Amino acid sequence: MTHQSADSHSASVSKGAQEEMGELVEYLARSSRLSPQEAARLVNEVLAFMSEAPEEFVRRRHLALQAQGLSNRAIYLQISEELAGRRFRAPEYSERQIRRIIYG
Repeated sequence: MTHQSADSHSASVSKGAQEEMGELVEYLARSSRLSPQEAARLVNEVLAFMSEAPEEFVRRRHLALQAQGLSNRAIYLQISEELAGRRFRAPEYSERQIRRIIYG
């Protein structure tokens, strides 16, 4: 695939995704009490949430669980369990790998 055809392919995929999101926004506005602007914001927020990378999720959850007063050992176990149920395909991280994501 040439650079130009790859760009046009990306553009058509993006255009198709935008059309689908537009249809979803219209559906939400029609079927709920949301305005079109509120529905668009909701769709964007859900997409942002669902596109979170595993490493970002680990860091965010660590801070949240730490704020609840959990020990790091309990946090690592809970994060490991939560990763298994997330939409993204995350590898099974060991406690050590989770610790390295958090602290570097």
